[in-house]
Amino acid sequence: MILFIKLCLICFVLIIHRQYFKPINIKNNTVIFYNWTEYVPTSILEQFTQETGIKVIYSTYESNESMYAKLKTYNQQYDLVVPSTYFVTKMRQEGMLHKIDKTKLTNFKYLDPKFLNKSFDIHNMYSVPYIWGATAIGINTKYIHDTEINSWIDLWNPKYYHSISLLDDAKEVFQVALLKLGLTHKIITLKNIQCAYLELKKLMPNVVLFNSDNPGYPFAEGAIKIGMLWNGSAYVIKKLGVPIKFIWPKEGGIFWLDSFVIPHHARNINGALKLINFLLRPDIAAKIVQITGYSTPNLNAKKFLPFNIIHDDMLFPNENILKNGIWQNDADQNIIQEYETDFQQLKNI
Repeated sequence: MILFIKLCLICFVLIIHRQYFKPINIKNNTVIFYNWTEYVPTSILEQFTQETGIKVIYSTYESNESMYAKLKTYNQQYDLVVPSTYFVTKMRQEGMLHKIDKTKLTNFKYLDPKFLNKSFDIHNMYSVPYIWGATAIGINTKYIHDTEINSWIDLWNPKYYHSISLLDDAKEVFQVALLKLGLTHKIITLKNIQCAYLELKKLMPNVVLFNSDNPGYPFAEGAIKIGMLWNGSAYVIKKLGVPIKFIWPKEGGIFWLDSFVIPHHARNINGALKLINFLLRPDIAAKIVQITGYSTPNLNAKKFLPFNIIHDDMLFPNENILKNGIWQNDADQNIIQEYETDFQQLKNI
């Protein structure tokens, strides 16, 4: 009799547990988001969770190369990633990306057409523009007068021995040397890259740091006085009171576009699409601009931005600055491999 009562109690507990404590479907209630540092404010992700009930597990990387290596080597099941243009090409060609169902992106219509249908992804079948920005020269005016700097060539000046930071990004670093050599408006060849490599070897005595993980903070700490810097990073530390000056070199800045992609092995595709759509919402895109300092391809977002931000050339460069600069585009895979191989050799000098 006692055994029968115990069995009844166990059955009752199991029924109650199944009814009131149903297991959470992690696949449908969590999006695993792998992104650049500084790219999505925590407050924005919290707002997404509040509005949708979908939790975001967020981790960051500091270069396209490290992101690609992790996805390729460890087959991590990330749901959403944000590579640059030439890595969209690379990942698409290697079957690493899932097609984007744009019928589920009601806010896609707000994107500026000039950022769509690019050569690295015709018809945006695998990518959705998220953020665009620029790389130029940052200086701490507490140590360096802005009248001293107006060119990428200035980074090679011997007086900046062991003082310069470069981004930890193969293609951007090589583009600086190619700009210095006047080779960026030609078809980039392996010979061009070798010339750039030899030029960068001359720069190495001045380099103290390769950093794409919060690259503005060494400036803020006084560890770096001059170097390559993203406009968003400059904006963030300037708001902290750091006397930073963002200088457009006479040879031109380096402009780039980073896009949302869904990895082939993503577990929560619908959740990823909901997060993309949320981040494409004009009011949300405007908040991201104001917090991160990076420009948005969202045309309607400007309606939510104050006048001083829209007309700040550091955030939204004028037409002359844009015309003088170069845009990162997709590249031949042999060229990309050469960038990466030579870059590792430079870092080991």
